[in-house]
Amino acid sequence: MWDDAFPSFLIGLREGLEAGLIVSVLVATLVRSDQRGRLPHVWTGVAAAIGLSMSFGAVLTFTAANLPGKSQEAFGGTLSLVAVVFVTAMVFWMRRSARTFSGEIKQKVTAALGMGAGVLIATSFLAVGREGLETALFLWTTAQAAGSSSGPLAGAAVGLLLAAALCWGLYRRVLHINLTRFFSITGAVLIVIAAGVLGYGMRDLQEAMVIPGGTSYAFDLSAHLDPASWYVTVVQGTLNLTPQMTWLQVGVYGSYLAIVMTLFVRGVRGAAPAKPVPAASGAAVAAEPTAGASASAEGAKPAVLAATDVAGAAGRVSVPLDSAEAEQPATPAATRAGSPEGPDPDPGTGSAVASTAVEAERSAAPAPAGGEAGSDSADADKAATSAAIEAGPSVTSAAEGEHTSEGEPAAEPASSSPEKASAPADDAEPPVATPSTPRRFPRWTVPAALVAVPALIAGITIAASGGKPASGTPVVEVSAADCGKGFSAPKPGRQTFQVRNSGSRTSEIYLIDPVSNAVYGEVEGIAPGTTRALIATVGTGSYAWRCVPNGGKAVTSAAVRVSAGGGSVQAVLPVSEKDLAAPLAAYRAYVDQGLADLQTKTRTLQSDLDADKLDQARKDWLPAHTRYASLGAAYGTFADFDAKINGRTAGLAGGVDDPAFTGFHRIEYGLWHGQSAATLAPYAKQLAADVDALRKDFPKQDFDPADLPLRSHEILENTLHRELSGNADYGSGSELATTEANLDGTRELLTLLRPLIDKRNAKVIPAVDTWMRRTEQLVLAQRAEDGTWTPLDKLSDTDRQRLDGAVGQLLEELAPIPDLLEIRKAA
Repeated sequence: MWDDAFPSFLIGLREGLEAGLIVSVLVATLVRSDQRGRLPHVWTGVAAAIGLSMSFGAVLTFTAANLPGKSQEAFGGTLSLVAVVFVTAMVFWMRRSARTFSGEIKQKVTAALGMGAGVLIATSFLAVGREGLETALFLWTTAQAAGSSSGPLAGAAVGLLLAAALCWGLYRRVLHINLTRFFSITGAVLIVIAAGVLGYGMRDLQEAMVIPGGTSYAFDLSAHLDPASWYVTVVQGTLNLTPQMTWLQVGVYGSYLAIVMTLFVRGVRGAAPAKPVPAASGAAVAAEPTAGASASAEGAKPAVLAATDVAGAAGRVSVPLDSAEAEQPATPAATRAGSPEGPDPDPGTGSAVASTAVEAERSAAPAPAGGEAGSDSADADKAATSAAIEAGPSVTSAAEGEHTSEGEPAAEPASSSPEKASAPADDAEPPVATPSTPRRFPRWTVPAALVAVPALIAGITIAASGGKPASGTPVVEVSAADCGKGFSAPKPGRQTFQVRNSGSRTSEIYLIDPVSNAVYGEVEGIAPGTTRALIATVGTGSYAWRCVPNGGKAVTSAAVRVSAGGGSVQAVLPVSEKDLAAPLAAYRAYVDQGLADLQTKTRTLQSDLDADKLDQARKDWLPAHTRYASLGAAYGTFADFDAKINGRTAGLAGGVDDPAFTGFHRIEYGLWHGQSAATLAPYAKQLAADVDALRKDFPKQDFDPADLPLRSHEILENTLHRELSGNADYGSGSELATTEANLDGTRELLTLLRPLIDKRNAKVIPAVDTWMRRTEQLVLAQRAEDGTWTPLDKLSDTDRQRLDGAVGQLLEELAPIPDLLEIRKAA
């Protein structure tokens, strides 16, 4: 679990710290403005943003769970790409805005204070909500890649808790953090992680057949690396690098990492200006009050020092609790910030130092000797304080501690004599620019190193293993010329075979019983020169390898016999397209007959609405709709017609009023929501026309034979997620009637597939029949004698739980059928 936690821990820490700093700036701004009574508005916006983020994560999870297999992979792959885009944009935005975002937030809050509570709530909601949505998307993506949510959620929780603790420390002035450096380092690590997420997303899209090349592997280290070993698990969990990757994954991973990391590193170094000239010295000296200054000037002295503190520590954020904390004297740090000999605390703070110093110098006009010096010093104090406020929330000086820890001597304190305080700026010696430190390494060093490290680790691991698979693991070479080279009688029990394609074509490899052609194990799409693991349970019987190269003929190896110590093992008899030809032809005839009946029923519905017979239309709507529902196995073939005839409002911006919302459910909504016959008649006419067009087009539509076994499970799976969850009702309350129609469609399909299923596993159909009867009894119990049905929301909790449980168990019994009847080239 913990190997999958690091990426989410880092994103939780970084996004949590960003959101926490924003909240700290909002709170500090209100506290300083003596607006503590407005703090509940900030927390309201924050709570709403958290709720939105959690809801967004729930929507992603629920949406993915309701999609079929390949659609789930396409959905996950697409969101992986979106997550990478968001993370990349966030990394670059934060690198650019780390020093200025607090000032921007402060300006927004200041403007919101004069515009009412709603604007302040919206300000905090939008500021925190963006971070929350990014976090939810990235966490969902990492959970998909890990195959489990426990590790990513635990990592995110730890990261968010640590971020909260850091923000509290910064707010209470307990901690000092160089945010520029923090966001630069974590940004570089996130780019490496995002490269892995991008590669994972590409693999998902390949498996969903959205992108080609899913069987073209760039490398396959499964023969050299144990997928269950701790080091493979850690690398895969943190970087999404797997022992087997396609050419597209490798190309996208390397290109993204090289390009984005190079731009990021260049931006970080390019954003660091040259050491500023020590102009702050004049400002600090000019602003220093004399010993005989007035009491007001002495009272303003901490403000001047705080201004120099802000200039010397820009980028090290700490939000004080109130203005009293900001007035703590910080003379040594201020003196060092103003000294020509004091080192710049951070290369990224030069502009802040120069800006504050200029503001202070402009206010520090030459003061005449005597009593006027105190007045002018006070003016300089006010100007410096104003400059500090405009720089954002008060920032504590971390320069003192940092310089001391680096072992650099403190600068000599600036003199506070009247002569120096009143000396004109023109009399000062011209500043001498500090020479820049020569670059030790070229800019491409860091990105090149980050690209090379994963490959280097993999190479060292392979070299240490001697390029050999784990001891005792059988290695079998397969090709069109020599299928099964190196294969000998295996030991009984569960075995892992390392199958290496030594040929020149991508191949499908099967471990079979040469007598019956039954399949014990299979590996699909082994690219030339790659190795894949095939896991099979070996029992008493005959075993051979069958190699089916793309575009070539199947080749079978010599058989070996296992007899001693092995029990019987269930193998899968392969199915070919020829085996499914007869059931497919029979089902096409069933669908065509059903479409003819559907034509009659939709015309009847159209006639009712044309004649303004709304009551009769409500009665005739249900038989037409359930007839269409009983043709469930053909949904994938109906293509765009299904959305026109039976589409829902999901994904439509206008909901029930969207022009694209047509067909049965649009008419259902109107009939049970008081719309007139004149309003619904055009929809009925369009529905009848669409059904006519579907029946005309159906004989020419390509019906994939592999869809028949899949639909035997998917029809009722969709029923459980749609009709029995209430998501498919638009007013008629006929969910159970549709469920009965789906049961009829599944039963018809199983009748056609029964001979093939019984031949492969005689226990499946009796178990399915048992739960089919139980489920149908529960459904029909809700139909009244007059043909009306109990709406789903009117069922008692007990009845609903029984029905959901029966359908769930029925799905469990149907689950083996798609695998039993999968079309295999071994046939």
